Amino acid sequence: MTELETRELGYFLAVADELHFGRAATRLSIAQPALSKAIRRIEVRLGVPLFLRSSRHVELTPAGRALQEHGRHALNALSAAVRSARRAGDADAHLRLVLKPGGDAGLLSGILGEYSHQPDARRVDILFSGAVDRTDFLLDGRADVGLLYAPFDDLDGLAHETLHTEERVVIVPATHRLAARPAVRLSDLDGEILPRWKGIPGGDGTGPEVTDVLQLFQMIAVGRMVGVLPRSLVEPVPAGLVCVPVTDAPRSRLVLAWNERDRRALVASFVAAAVQYRESALDPVRPGAQSSAAGSSR
Repeated sequence: MTELETRELGYFLAVADELHFGRAATRLSIAQPALSKAIRRIEVRLGVPLFLRSSRHVELTPAGRALQEHGRHALNALSAAVRSARRAGDADAHLRLVLKPGGDAGLLSGILGEYSHQPDARRVDILFSGAVDRTDFLLDGRADVGLLYAPFDDLDGLAHETLHTEERVVIVPATHRLAARPAVRLSDLDGEILPRWKGIPGGDGTGPEVTDVLQLFQMIAVGRMVGVLPRSLVEPVPAGLVCVPVTDAPRSRLVLAWNERDRRALVASFVAAAVQYRESALDPVRPGAQSSAAGSSR
């Protein structure tokens, strides 16, 4: 970054976020006059105004908005690169695995057991994420590997291995009209209120917004909506609720994912262990395994 130093970009982003020089200076622990001078130097060097200023108001210009968007990505990428470099040189680094609470389909203990037999196995730190930010953990270097659900989680920029496929179920109160059905189709849900999942593409239902599975269960229990989830996310089934298979819903996949640019042996060893566990314990996800099993039963 020849025209703008990292420190200066940090100054600019603080002002862009706060839209107030005093608050930004406090956030940065520098004097306000020094911050104002630094921003003016940046504008002179770039040849464009970044802020419109008045005695009562600070506003970003179009150039300022562009720098805010791309500058934040640049700082995040630089931070991720620094973290990766430090971890690559740390022979004692732990492996960090991110997942949502309950989002392992019951496989985590088996995968960790398989990994413990690797000659270069490290300690594994478990990180719990929010509903939709596991991809961010992997892209910005906060985690090395993660358990994600496709197609719900964004896999752009990630390499991944499918560990498990499963059906989706609709969760309804025990008194619901569909509760006694052995199975339903998506058309049976017409007219039902479904949740709006915060931050999930295609998660735009007509009901209240939810951010996690526990919130969803609570809303279903009081009759505000129904929900459709991978079966493993509803086990054990909460009291008062019923799960009914949705026969024509696309199956979901639990995947082990990592940054596609990460070539470290630390990650490769864990991925190899997870794949080995899949091959030994979860035959149905292997190509051709289902047809082989069918052939042996004839």
